Amino acid sequence: MSDIRSIDELDAKGKKVLVRVDFNAPVDDDGNVTDDTRIRAALPTVRKLVDDGARVILTSHRGRPAGEGYEEDFSLAPIAERLQELIGRDVALSRDIVGPDVQNAADALNDGDIMMLENIRFDKREKKNDPEFARQLASLADAYVNDAFGTAHRAHASTAGVAEILPAYAGYLMQREVDMLTGMLDDPKRPFVAILGGSKVSDKIKVIDALMDKADVLVIGGGMCFTFLLAQGYGVGSSLKEDDWVDAARDMLDAAEAKGVRMLLPVDVVVADAFANDARTEVVAVDAIPDDMMGLDIGPETAKLYSDAIADAASVFWNGPMGVFEMPSFEAGTKAVAEAVAANEAADTIIGGGDSVAAVNKFDLADAMTFISTGGGASMELVQGEKLPGVEALR
Repeated sequence: MSDIRSIDELDAKGKKVLVRVDFNAPVDDDGNVTDDTRIRAALPTVRKLVDDGARVILTSHRGRPAGEGYEEDFSLAPIAERLQELIGRDVALSRDIVGPDVQNAADALNDGDIMMLENIRFDKREKKNDPEFARQLASLADAYVNDAFGTAHRAHASTAGVAEILPAYAGYLMQREVDMLTGMLDDPKRPFVAILGGSKVSDKIKVIDALMDKADVLVIGGGMCFTFLLAQGYGVGSSLKEDDWVDAARDMLDAAEAKGVRMLLPVDVVVADAFANDARTEVVAVDAIPDDMMGLDIGPETAKLYSDAIADAASVFWNGPMGVFEMPSFEAGTKAVAEAVAANEAADTIIGGGDSVAAVNKFDLADAMTFISTGGGASMELVQGEKLPGVEALR
């Protein structure tokens, strides 16, 4: 990111600094943040600004509000409370996002104070990157910092529009996300093993194509593996599959062979008679999936095959679970892969956001990973070689 100004170049003393963060964290019915990973990830940037005497104005989205005004279910109040606990300073939450009241509140900030605006998506103009809304946001501050990699693939007012108005800088999280992901992709230590899960081939085809030119081994799991098994001529019972993507899956298998890339697919799977944790299950070879059962996890032989490949890797990129890990009956495959990645202490290991982050957190393995991306969609688009509007706006 040599062509983007770092937060270290910002003379923040006495300046109002608008900081786009990604605090889209889950909150339970009692108003407690159940996973504060994204909040913790932004702490170095917030602390840097506070220590430098900035007057910090934080903005974030949470969930998918209608964009017609305040909705209690999507309020950032629990987020502000959790941030206050983590940073040890008061965090004032503004009910308004723009307008005279929030302008007065911003003007009243002292050096080192922190104010958080309510959910930026309470205003529908945010997602439209409305120029007037961006101008109103920008009028609150003297400088802008983007530390929300998780939303960098969106050209919204708070991620792109404001950056064209105010002096713009990248926060520490944004810098590290881009540097880690592009560094691994541009010059990985070898062997480079890429692990891809998820439900659909159609969702991951661009990622698979991109990684096929960079990885030595591609490990395929999740629901999309059944489309690949169909391409190999196997029956997959009632498993999730995309019949119209079988030819594309077959082409990818042929391309991997032509390029000398090992593409590992399951040799056995856990099947069930229903999509439920208490369903009847059994482990079967991939050539023996019953017509009336569905695959919901990779099997133990596959888990060993994948773990052995991961153990030999010098670089590992992982995005997507191996099965329905949210259900204990179908978590074993994802857990085995997570443990194998964690056990390879010599490798550079990057977890590419999304459900993979939830998995390593569930199995208490996050501390064993080299880097955990906070942006599933953004990290995937970066892997695909696409430009991210939130990053490009900083250039």
